[in-house]
Amino acid sequence: MSRRSVVIAGAGDVGGRLAALCAGRGDYVIALRRREQPPSAGIRGLRVDLAGGEGLAQLPRRPDAVVFCAAPDARDEPAYRRLFVDGLRRVLDAVDTPRVIFVSSTAVYGEDAGEWIDELTPAMPPAFNGRVLLDAEHELGAHPGGIVLRLSGLYGPGRTMLLRRAREATIARPHWSNRVHVDDAAAALAHLLELRDSATCYLGSDDRPTQEPEILNWLRAREGLPPLSVADAAESGRRVRNRRLRDTGWAPQHSDFRSGYLSLSLPGV
Repeated sequence: MSRRSVVIAGAGDVGGRLAALCAGRGDYVIALRRREQPPSAGIRGLRVDLAGGEGLAQLPRRPDAVVFCAAPDARDEPAYRRLFVDGLRRVLDAVDTPRVIFVSSTAVYGEDAGEWIDELTPAMPPAFNGRVLLDAEHELGAHPGGIVLRLSGLYGPGRTMLLRRAREATIARPHWSNRVHVDDAAAALAHLLELRDSATCYLGSDDRPTQEPEILNWLRAREGLPPLSVADAAESGRRVRNRRLRDTGWAPQHSDFRSGYLSLSLPGV
């Protein structure tokens, strides 16, 4: 049986973990990053600027699969558009492959009053990041074998924003939060690469949307800090259903925030 070739466009936090998973099961992995990469067993690193197009001529013309999971170098609309729309289009033009997975975000949804969302919920992004990602999804839509994975908030080693908020906050909002551990996000992508029959869109999140006060106060309790009071405000945020992805056989190793944060080597957690 020949080795499958997988191009990972954006081998950062999630993409790097995916590269290791694919190499570990015998795939020939080509990992694209903006900067030089140290050698890694089973992974060929290429220096490619996805936003500008430099280096794309190095790609094999017919890889078995491409996963686009890049992160922009700036949080503004031009940077997002150069990477996600223009960059994805360049990659699709550079290769001829039966499967492309694009990592998007639940930011494409506009619900903000605690509603449940799934793949059938109409995407109506309120901010530029969601609008650009939705444009990129449409770019992929014309590609046979294209799959979109919309991830909720990523957390894991080195991603300590929520812990800092828990330490510094003076009040908590009744806001629904959804998250997925970076290991579970990478595992979801590896799983989708294996599916013979797939839908065109999946939501990737853990099993338990949680309101902000519960998360922040749990983290504060781990550090011996007093609980925060809850703001007298309307419920906000949305709740992500992961049922479609789970029905394919994927399950998060960290089913909720407690499991995920207990696995991290963070002070007080």
